[in-house]
Amino acid sequence: MGEHRARRQHQAGRRMMSQLAERSRWPVQSLDDYGRDPHLVAALSPLVRLRWKVTVTGAERLPVDTAALLVCNSRRFSLSAVYAALALSDATSRTVRFVGRPDIAPLGSLMRRVGALLAHPADVLCALRDGELVLISAAGTADFRHAGEVPDELLEQAVIAEVPVLPVTTMSSLISRTARVAVGDAVPAEQVRQDLQRMLDSYGRS
Repeated sequence: MGEHRARRQHQAGRRMMSQLAERSRWPVQSLDDYGRDPHLVAALSPLVRLRWKVTVTGAERLPVDTAALLVCNSRRFSLSAVYAALALSDATSRTVRFVGRPDIAPLGSLMRRVGALLAHPADVLCALRDGELVLISAAGTADFRHAGEVPDELLEQAVIAEVPVLPVTTMSSLISRTARVAVGDAVPAEQVRQDLQRMLDSYGRS
């Protein structure tokens, strides 16, 4: 028993040393202006793909190099904004930032490094004016087929920044890896929830 425990401790120590060695090669200045770390995102990508196998449609509707506000539905506990932002980033080769970073350590710091913004109107407006793609979530619901209320104070920032608003549907399961992300056509800000619901209804009939 003691030999087995010692072997496990030795293996754990080797893993720790390997991780420390890897961190020593980590770029010191790897954060962008919003605190996102592309090297960390790349390192976490295999784990994300283990959890979700995401099919993306409509990514060509996103601006190539200008700002837009994306609005997605959200089922409670699904982390839809996270997998949608990462999947759209992969599909477009552009960073898609998502709103929902808690203002507490250490979780807030980690979320910031994978692209999350605080749910503050000023932060959203700043990112949009800087030409970023920003994803916000409607209020979480028990059923992904229902689009919740969209935060008016965040939606308004797209109007102020004069950038397009696009609905994004997300669908996933707590027990399956399969997930879907679909980008709709740009719509007036006040119409985005209705379009989101229309898209979700059409999926329900397919």
